[in-house]
Amino acid sequence: MFEKLFGKKKSKEVAKDRLKMVLIHDRRLISATTLNEMKDDLIKVISKYLKIDRQEINIQFDVETENRNKGALIVNVPVKEVIRK
Repeated sequence: MFEKLFGKKKSKEVAKDRLKMVLIHDRRLISATTLNEMKDDLIKVISKYLKIDRQEINIQFDVETENRNKGALIVNVPVKEVIRK
């Protein structure tokens, strides 16, 4: 729906998003392997209840600047449809 309204992302926007991810990965306390495992587990659980766009899921771990031992897990999951049971 949003693609129809706003069009697909331009290559510069995709590159900007990728650069943000690289910078975030440099600052986080969680390894890329652990982050990918978390993403796979979240996909399994969320897919039981929602039809999602697996390719567009974005997971970040943002570390606090004052206390490097604390952070926030940020998960963006585009939902296509709610599964009715």
